[in-house]
Amino acid sequence: MYALAVILKALIKMAQVVVTIKIMPASPETDLISIEKLAKELIIKFSGSKDIRAAQEPIAFGLKALKIIFIMDESKGSPDSLEESIRSIEGVNSVETVDVRRAIG
Repeated sequence: MYALAVILKALIKMAQVVVTIKIMPASPETDLISIEKLAKELIIKFSGSKDIRAAQEPIAFGLKALKIIFIMDESKGSPDSLEESIRSIEGVNSVETVDVRRAIG
């Protein structure tokens, strides 16, 4: 039975997932460009993927959130450790994974 499980695991490929992370800065004056640069470096280190897109999203009263979308292998597991790493960037107030979905194709 164990041998069958090992063979099946080898045959099943893990999917690619598209992850969207929302980063809230500490204030409207926070430099989102430098946060984006550092966050992308951490994402590359975590996921190994360089296919990353970022956009600023207006929230209110001049405050903008940074939304970063990237692709990673499903076998990497949860992006919780990545969130913790991004939270440690100076000027970041909060980080939230807002969407994770399997890539098609």
